[in-house]
Amino acid sequence: MVSYSKPMIIVNFKTYAEATGRNALKLAKIAEKVGEETGIYVAVAPQYVDIATIVTETSVPVFSQHIDSITYGSHTGHVLVESVKEAGAAGTLINHAERRLLFKDIDSAVRRAREVGLVTVVCADTAKNSSIVAYFSPDIIAVEPPELIGSGIPVSKAKPEVVSDTVSLVKKVNRDITVLCGAGISRGEDVAAALKLGTEGVLVASGVVRAKDQRAALMDLVKPMMR
Repeated sequence: MVSYSKPMIIVNFKTYAEATGRNALKLAKIAEKVGEETGIYVAVAPQYVDIATIVTETSVPVFSQHIDSITYGSHTGHVLVESVKEAGAAGTLINHAERRLLFKDIDSAVRRAREVGLVTVVCADTAKNSSIVAYFSPDIIAVEPPELIGSGIPVSKAKPEVVSDTVSLVKKVNRDITVLCGAGISRGEDVAAALKLGTEGVLVASGVVRAKDQRAALMDLVKPMMR
């Protein structure tokens, strides 16, 4: 299994123009530098076709945005964990709000990722669902109320009880699971609030990817983790 450290920040590139192709590599290099300069674990989750290039050109940890629980065979259009691993990815997101799965499929995806040594980051929309996902023993759970994703309204301030309840419920199931929060996180103060609620980092996207100054935005998010 690939190792990671805490606190941590994962930047989801989604399919934004600002983080596609050449822009994906540019942002990955920014993330690499910020991680090196601060000592904080900064990872990126680019589109599948950009994984190998980023792995080759940088040392930043790379996560896939999704995987399927299929094995080798006739599965056109699916994402095979072995391919993600061979491309150089350290881990993968599973069940993001924009790529939802059934609980049974989350369980299968976590198992498949574990088989090849990928770090698993399972997203969940509520504290209750986070606690259910915890029984699948992923490495990391990221709680993200979907209505706040991309809103600029941080979950750590708008719905702090969702974050604190998630930490409590997940840790009751498995204390080794790392808990992150996402949705609307765009400023350092949002990260500081998340850490006070018991999380061990954040999953972010547009707050960094679509920022006019991506480096400045990422540095602002990382600073509270350095205290």
